[in-house]
Amino acid sequence: MTTFIVMLGPPGAGKGTQAKKIAQELALVHISTGDLFRENLTNETELGKLVQHYMNQGELVPDDVTVGMVEERLSRPDCDKGAVLDGFPRTPAQAKALDKLLAGLNSDVKVVPYIKVPEEVLVERLSGRWMSKSGRVYHEKYNPPVVKWIDDIDGSELYQREDDKPETVRHRIEVYNEQTSPLIAYYREKGLLVEIDGTQGIDNVTAAIMNAITEAQR
Repeated sequence: MTTFIVMLGPPGAGKGTQAKKIAQELALVHISTGDLFRENLTNETELGKLVQHYMNQGELVPDDVTVGMVEERLSRPDCDKGAVLDGFPRTPAQAKALDKLLAGLNSDVKVVPYIKVPEEVLVERLSGRWMSKSGRVYHEKYNPPVVKWIDDIDGSELYQREDDKPETVRHRIEVYNEQTSPLIAYYREKGLLVEIDGTQGIDNVTAAIMNAITEAQR
């Protein structure tokens, strides 16, 4: 039996962390579209060249190119037992394309865990991040430096990436919600969506997702 799981959750919800943990627990492949894009760009595959073309034009990569990458990845032998998908699909159109792909493999999406976290918590998690020039990451609440705004190791001043500033974070969450709400509705209608409380500790979130998967496989 194959197990395909689609992970959903806004920026800062811990979706990537959970996708890796769940894949490990179930001995499945973790497929992150971010990693797929990087792999195709680095290896200069035909799909990678297409992606580069759209990126150079400042355009969004069309669905068929993204779907093509996912299709190629799912055709590899290590996906025979299934996979945990992270970052794909992003729209109902991509979800329908995935359904078609999996039908061709005599399979389907078993469950869609949706990690829910209130916006204020997401903003606190993401906008509290500060970096050192050496790439060390601190968090003003969860992992503060010994001396405020100073790197523990080399004494350099910490800075905040544009991406992590509160106003940028709020915009990222807004964009995510706008783009993803139709997808959430799509999977809810199919009876596959399971809402997970993402404010719990990491291990508790993992346990809740594992319970949802076990239920779905009964």
